[in-house]
Amino acid sequence: MRKPLVAGNWKMYKTVAEARHLVSEMVPGLQAIEGVEKVICPPFTALLAVRALLEGTEIELGAQNLHWETSGAYTGEISPLMISELCQYVIIGHSERRTYFGEVDDTVNRKTQAAMMHGLIPIICVGESLEEYESGMTEEIVDRQIRQGLAKMDLQEKSAQQGQSPLVIAYEPVWAIGTGKAATAEGANAVIANVIRASIAELFGEEFASSTRVLYGGSVKPDNASEFFMQPDIDGALVGGASLNSSDFISITRAAAT
Repeated sequence: MRKPLVAGNWKMYKTVAEARHLVSEMVPGLQAIEGVEKVICPPFTALLAVRALLEGTEIELGAQNLHWETSGAYTGEISPLMISELCQYVIIGHSERRTYFGEVDDTVNRKTQAAMMHGLIPIICVGESLEEYESGMTEEIVDRQIRQGLAKMDLQEKSAQQGQSPLVIAYEPVWAIGTGKAATAEGANAVIANVIRASIAELFGEEFASSTRVLYGGSVKPDNASEFFMQPDIDGALVGGASLNSSDFISITRAAAT
């Protein structure tokens, strides 16, 4: 059984003071929900403050990005060594990183390897653009992102050492992110089952593929979350805008527990 996971990606929102207020609102409701792993991913500037508020809870902390080097002359970057002092998770390859900051599958691969080397669990984002979706290229794009993003890794060994898959995949169709237009639950499940899990199985075996949690992301809201979570291959959600509202995020997390 794969334990459901709901992660909130705050993107470039919330000052430190605002982050403290939002987390303080969220913690009681999230703590009351059992059977779901919860992760909050605030901006870098708020990580330390949020971490302090999460101490003693089961809620985990994630970063939104990292660099693959542990240190060096990389002005403005954050290393996995720095993040691993504070976080358990890190988002890698989000479509906004790919679109606005030139990230490609090779950089996703390097960041993923660096994250796992430092004990972080990467949440690796994959998904097709609207043009690719309308051109019938979903399978080709997502399969490529999986294969190149996870190339040259011995994940079976890491899985055996840790007793679970060392990574999480988030299927986020780009055309559904921040647009209010979500994929259908059945359509998202089909991509996850027939493309993402199938590609992982070819790379690392059926057992590894079946143990890897795959989330859906893209306009997930309280009124549609249950539809996604009812699907057999969707193990939770990477939530964007709705994670900035405490009641919405708690409602989505609660839906994952039922």
